[in-house]
Amino acid sequence: MSLQVEMEHGSKALIVRLKGELDHHTAEAVRDRMEDAISRGSVSHVIVNMRDLKFMDSSGLGVILGRYKQVASKGGKMVLCEVGPSVYRLFEMSGLFKILAVKENERQAISSLEVVS
Repeated sequence: MSLQVEMEHGSKALIVRLKGELDHHTAEAVRDRMEDAISRGSVSHVIVNMRDLKFMDSSGLGVILGRYKQVASKGGKMVLCEVGPSVYRLFEMSGLFKILAVKENERQAISSLEVVS
């Protein structure tokens, strides 16, 4: 299975929807697309919707952590939403939930950023 990435630019937030598998085969392409969208636009915050993400490995964690650092360096925040059980467990084991917020859905994620998309 591959990965589909949908990006939507809000007023100050980039919403990234991932579908499929974020692993060592797809991580570089996702990293490049997100990095470009964050650096090119007036993006302050990133919301990553993982509702349709079926699998993620440590390469995916690296992508998320790297984009978190990129956004944080601009004074922004990253919020994850709709994280499935297996991916949630990976984040839990990695300790990334100590720095990343998780919300139930996109609406809550947007509200938590106090940003109108």
